[in-house]
Amino acid sequence: MRFSISQASSKLLFTFILLLFHQVSQAQINELLGKLGSKPSEEQIQSGIKEALEKATDLTVERLSLENGFLQNPDIKILFPPEARKVESTLRKIGLGNVADDVITSLNRAAEDAAKEAKPIFTDAIKSMTLKDVQQILLGEQNAATNYFQKTTSDSLAVKFSPKIDQSLSKTDATKIWESAMENYNKLPFVKPVETDLTKYVTDKAIEGLFVEIAKEEVEIREKIGARTSPLLQSVFGYAEQAKIKDPKK
Repeated sequence: MRFSISQASSKLLFTFILLLFHQVSQAQINELLGKLGSKPSEEQIQSGIKEALEKATDLTVERLSLENGFLQNPDIKILFPPEARKVESTLRKIGLGNVADDVITSLNRAAEDAAKEAKPIFTDAIKSMTLKDVQQILLGEQNAATNYFQKTTSDSLAVKFSPKIDQSLSKTDATKIWESAMENYNKLPFVKPVETDLTKYVTDKAIEGLFVEIAKEEVEIREKIGARTSPLLQSVFGYAEQAKIKDPKK
């Protein structure tokens, strides 16, 4: 026996869930129900998406700019370059694990120093968004906004990050430690010499980590009502959810 749930039934079910799990006023319930399925104006959609992206990027930049923002985050912690993992292993085997740890700490400190440079770049990217960009992000994949930022800001981020990271690495003596470790390792017999541009490596990893964290914020806003911290966000992303339910291809 099949049961179909009408739009009216859906609204009743939604009301019941709200009453069951949250103590909210009837006015708040009516406001939320009124937003379900109603299409916001183009201006509201643009404003809502831009507000969401500003929130996501601001939170990410603020978090990653803090001390240990990279170092204590296992998803984005910067380790020795893959081609230099044998160098790290050798250092630890000969009792110089502290040197390896210092290098890793310095790489992540450099990324944390550079992260704050991202904010104005993201702000410019958000301001320059077209209506088409906004619509594609709203009804796109879970990481549509992150993909937009990758496409429009990666080059600018690299230009801004590179000198900041280079300066930071020099400030912490990471470059000297790295060069000394590489020099000593490359003198060992029967090993393949390792030549890594440390500044470029950290720059690339810092930008990569930035996008990983922005993607997390994007998913939060798309999937969790509690992350939509304004009526505008609730309206715009509530509409997007309903649109995708009606047309799963969106």
